[in-house]
Amino acid sequence: MRSLVCAVFATAILSLAPAAFAQSRLTSVDPMNGKPGDAATTSGENIGKGKVAELFLTDGTNDFKVVMVEQNETQIKFTIPATIKPARYALMIKTGGAQARLLEQPVKITVE
Repeated sequence: MRSLVCAVFATAILSLAPAAFAQSRLTSVDPMNGKPGDAATTSGENIGKGKVAELFLTDGTNDFKVVMVEQNETQIKFTIPATIKPARYALMIKTGGAQARLLEQPVKITVE
């Protein structure tokens, strides 16, 4: 009986592990080109409030914080900063929580 209880407990822990350790990531942005002040939408996984605290455009040296207009678990709608210069930028997220991290994403947008 004890081994059955341990097996059930272990199965429950393992089934919850993927959700507990799911990492936020961006998979696309639409449109892929825009001008300062334009709206864009990035899609991904685990990017809701509490998981993604801030969103940036980065050229690897300079980071530009964007205004997030709407946010849910799979999409963030944002505005391209008015002061940004034309170039190709990667999107970068700042995770939420006590152990916040900056994570550059493989998603790029071209500012015209």
